Amino acid sequence: MFKVGEMVVYPSHGVGEIEDIRNQAISGSNRKFYMLRILDTDMKIMIPIDNAQSVGLRRVIDKQMVSRVYKVLRQKKVEIDQQTWNRRYREYNEKIKTGSILEIATVLRDLFLLKGDKELSFGERKVMDTAKNLLVKELSIARSHSEKKIIDELHNIFTH
Repeated sequence: MFKVGEMVVYPSHGVGEIEDIRNQAISGSNRKFYMLRILDTDMKIMIPIDNAQSVGLRRVIDKQMVSRVYKVLRQKKVEIDQQTWNRRYREYNEKIKTGSILEIATVLRDLFLLKGDKELSFGERKVMDTAKNLLVKELSIARSHSEKKIIDELHNIFTH
């Protein structure tokens, strides 16, 4: 159970804050909802508390997971999928939708490495931006650093 004021991650939308926990009558039955505000877009989402786990709502990563994320990002000797760009695009989107920070880090790393070999398609560039934004927002909150500092760190990882 999350508390009001807690930062959580909602898959493919990113980090949000639980602003309220509200009872609401839906189709004649009373249900409890988390009232979530996504930080990046200011979008407000109602998530039934009893569905929170099934939709992948989770806490922001801890320090130990931060280390694992950076380890994934620093891997350079990885097998990049050589299938068609649209198949890769679909696979990367599926990984992002899981909400797993490690999957998102893998997508960003793979696309960055691929970008060094050839030009990315428009769709791949969009997926890369999405992965980067999700990662930067969560890492900045998990590490209590500015997003600019996280972006600079990512730039250093990928250019050295």
